[in-house]
Amino acid sequence: MGQVTIYLDEETERKARDAARAEGVALSKWVARQLRRRPRGEWPEAVRALAGAWADAPSLETIRRYKAKDLARRRV
Repeated sequence: MGQVTIYLDEETERKARDAARAEGVALSKWVARQLRRRPRGEWPEAVRALAGAWADAPSLETIRRYKAKDLARRRV
């Protein structure tokens, strides 16, 4: 397993340590988890869970049915 040295300002370090403590894990494990989560090209689970959450939201077909004409833009 590789080791990496990072330099953090005091406030960022405090926040990271507090977050790790709140999750009950070592700081290095918390940082590794954060790094694994970030570079994904997909929506986080919390966002994906919102799909269909608004029962009264119009369907895509309904939205596309009402094609409004674009307004002319004014030059400023």
